[in-house]
Amino acid sequence: MESRAMVLEKFNEPLVMKRFPIPKLKEGEVLVKVKAAGVCGSDVHMWEGRDPRTRRPMILGHEGVGEIVEINGEKKDVDGNPLGVGDRVLWNRGVVCGHCYFCRVKMEPSLCTNRWVYGIHTSAAEPPFLTGNYAEYLPLVREADLFKIEREVDLPVLVPASCSGATAAHALDLSRMQSGDSVAVLGVGPLGIFAIAFARSSGASQIIAIGGTEERLTMCEAFGATLLLNRHRLSKEERKEAVLEATYGRGVDVVFEMAGEPEAMKEGISLARTGGTCVSAGFGEPHGIIEIDCFHDIVRKNLCLQGVWVSELRHTHMALKLMLNHIKDFKKLVSSRFPLAQATEAIQMMKRKQVVKAVLLPYDQ
Repeated sequence: MESRAMVLEKFNEPLVMKRFPIPKLKEGEVLVKVKAAGVCGSDVHMWEGRDPRTRRPMILGHEGVGEIVEINGEKKDVDGNPLGVGDRVLWNRGVVCGHCYFCRVKMEPSLCTNRWVYGIHTSAAEPPFLTGNYAEYLPLVREADLFKIEREVDLPVLVPASCSGATAAHALDLSRMQSGDSVAVLGVGPLGIFAIAFARSSGASQIIAIGGTEERLTMCEAFGATLLLNRHRLSKEERKEAVLEATYGRGVDVVFEMAGEPEAMKEGISLARTGGTCVSAGFGEPHGIIEIDCFHDIVRKNLCLQGVWVSELRHTHMALKLMLNHIKDFKKLVSSRFPLAQATEAIQMMKRKQVVKAVLLPYDQ
């Protein structure tokens, strides 16, 4: 039995459709038929050659949902429910070791020194070959965490829960945000939209969205943003003036930097109030530096500057629950669906910001 998959062989060139043998499952492993694979901003960066983790040839894709077609032994979902052939599942993108210092002592598995991710740390040049979601089938290791999905839910809509949704949940966790706080979100892609949705569900009094794509800003309003600032229409000084006017001259309680751009990071620090928090979750790969006035920007403001690296299982759980509770809103987020063979086109459209969130459909939905 074989599976087709789209392979990254050369940076900035079309992915190549290839066939790979489906490996025999080991004890506790699961084979899924991929029903939808998310095209993430990180996939764009890997395709461009910006991510040092890229190991060509590689099957991209770390977000996936699908249907179980084979199980070797017993397997349960994260809630302890037995899984069987035919069950529809979403899988956590990261696999951690469970026994290193960060997993066992600090209880921070997102920092696991042995953590790896489907479609990011894996190469298609060595067994088991099929290790990315841009494929028809994907064998999941015994340690993989699965969420069982009910039949009435449109599977492709849930794809972003395992990456942008989970990362935004982690950012919320570390933000010190309280009900009634004012929030600014810089970057209005899927990561920023999830941050807005989480802020709304957590009781934010004001949610200011700052971005450069009008269509995405309009979508932010549907997810809970109360003030939209287009960085192509307003200067940095005008945006700051608008934020200060909306917050009685103080600045916002919490800033979420979700753009992965140095200038957004610098602006975010300037928008946080004295004693506030600036959370940065947008950088998935090395992408520039900024100059900070250590006294005025950080110390004198008593600012909490918090980085966010990937996510943990509970954050995927948080994102999935949020999506299921607001499924009509999140249907708008997954704006475009492509057949597997058009993976390169989907990546290019994401790069050009012509779509908010694209998914690949190895099988028709």
